[in-house]
Amino acid sequence: MQVQIKSKQDLNKVTHSVRAAQAVLQYGVGAMVDFQDQTLVTAAPEYWTKTKRIYDDRFAKALNVDYFATPENIAYDRFPQWYFCPKCRRFQPLSKWQQEYREKAKDRDLAKDPYMIKHMQCPKCHQDLVVSRIVTVCEKGHLNDFPWVEWVHDKAKKPICSSPSLEFKTGASGTEGLEGLSVRCTTCGARTTLKGAFDKDCFQTMDEKNGRSDFICSGNHPFKHVKEKCNCYPHTVQRGASSVYFPLVYSSLVIPPYADKINKKIEGSKAFADCIARISDYDEDEREERVRNRLRKWSEEIGLEVGLPASEVSKVLERKWLTENDNKVNDVTSVKYKLEEYYALNGIAPNPPEDILGDFSREEMNVAEYHIPHIKSIVLVDKVRVVNALVGFSRLTPVSSTEDCGYVDIKEKETRWYPAYEVKGEGIFIEFIREDINKWVESCQEVRERCARLQQNYDFSFIGRNHPKDITPQMVMLHTLSHILISQLSFECGYSIASLSERLYCYNGNREESMAGIFIYTASGDSEGTLGGLVRQGRPDAFPNIFRKALEKAKVCSNDPVCIMSKGQGRDSLNLAACHTCALLPETCCEERNEFLDRGLLVGTYDNRDTGFWSDFIW
Repeated sequence: MQVQIKSKQDLNKVTHSVRAAQAVLQYGVGAMVDFQDQTLVTAAPEYWTKTKRIYDDRFAKALNVDYFATPENIAYDRFPQWYFCPKCRRFQPLSKWQQEYREKAKDRDLAKDPYMIKHMQCPKCHQDLVVSRIVTVCEKGHLNDFPWVEWVHDKAKKPICSSPSLEFKTGASGTEGLEGLSVRCTTCGARTTLKGAFDKDCFQTMDEKNGRSDFICSGNHPFKHVKEKCNCYPHTVQRGASSVYFPLVYSSLVIPPYADKINKKIEGSKAFADCIARISDYDEDEREERVRNRLRKWSEEIGLEVGLPASEVSKVLERKWLTENDNKVNDVTSVKYKLEEYYALNGIAPNPPEDILGDFSREEMNVAEYHIPHIKSIVLVDKVRVVNALVGFSRLTPVSSTEDCGYVDIKEKETRWYPAYEVKGEGIFIEFIREDINKWVESCQEVRERCARLQQNYDFSFIGRNHPKDITPQMVMLHTLSHILISQLSFECGYSIASLSERLYCYNGNREESMAGIFIYTASGDSEGTLGGLVRQGRPDAFPNIFRKALEKAKVCSNDPVCIMSKGQGRDSLNLAACHTCALLPETCCEERNEFLDRGLLVGTYDNRDTGFWSDFIW
């Protein structure tokens, strides 16, 4: 492994800035960001200079970290490295452009911008440089520059010359495609086009033909300045292609007792921050014992600062840092992890007194006033905090867990935090009568057949082959209902659809672990998440009408009969009667990547209305 140490330079915060949510989602660690004058890769969190800490003990234990942090000053690396001048057509790595710039620039310009960061121009033509449009990625998550020098000489059947100097030209006609994009080495005269550069196995074929390994992946991780040994052959992709970066983001509700006011007081103290810094320096094998020995002293110091008895502080710290009080730390993707949230939302788990409520507050409504069948309870959550953490990414194909092949962890093992952003908002929780759903599934064969078709499509998909999963009618019905409710609520309460999100609770295990509910909450990271409009629409005088309108709209899609009669649509045919016109939402709203949706299980089909769970309510 080769680590490259590079100096840091300040960027213009006006031209080089992203929102906190973007730094965790589409522009997270390892992703390329197209700014006004250059393209950069978001660097690893170890390089970030300023962050704001976020605490959620339950979530942190599940991900084996101490805390989370929102970026306030993000570090970037310059990638791709290849730039060309549109005027003189010279095409070379950034290091050569910088060397030429230092030789020709005036002293005052060098003093202001020694690395040619603020104004990237050709020193000869004074023309703005243009970054390379294509890069290479491999299934192990590496990101490399396209092998321009090797490509042009191999295609021209010439050995690589001692000092290659390239120029890049485009054809006169825009219809020539890759054949109209030519690269020439002005030193030796080697010349070729980009024809075949995007072929699936082009690099492997070229190496096998020549008996060499010139095009094997160089194992570059520009986000942490590291090169690893890699035996894969990369794929050529457009710089802005969606397959270049797939973030793996986990989210969690902050529930009692972790959401209580006492936690917030303790976490905001300087003494607590000092304790976290010391714990981060401890070796993992000895940290619990060392924390136990210092817990009493730390409790007294924190209690003195925040005005709380040391005994109360000690209870909170024990829950945070000592594992013996937990039967087991649940994995963030496990059923038990979501079950804890489910019990907090429906009231089975005890809620703290109102005087110590912090970031979680619920009001259970009288469900009899709603006159909607099959609903067990409706809870208005007027205060909720959701933490979304970026833990890794993949390239070429998405991953669903940290164990998947191609998953890249964004931090070093010693780093005890993940980048994250938190959302403070409101939501509506709806719990359904599980017996009614089970009876519907058992009584209608077509329901089981439609779900079996989705199961078959999933089993044949790339993700399905690596992550076996049961696609149940209960889950498909609840998921589709959540989508149409979000669409209707966005009209009624004034939120944009992208400001709402879902959390599904569906499991058909033993009675203690069974879940059937959906939680629709505001997912916007700004003030729009706390306007109160969503909770207001959940009251008895408004929600029944919204619920019925949503189902009425689901009866007809402008793409019918094609949509309702579909045998499979969307990615890997993982939807049936669901398309962008009727049931799909922005990707940020959906837990399941807009998959496993079917209006037929809500309102029925042309052939059989009984297929719909809600048919009796709307027909």
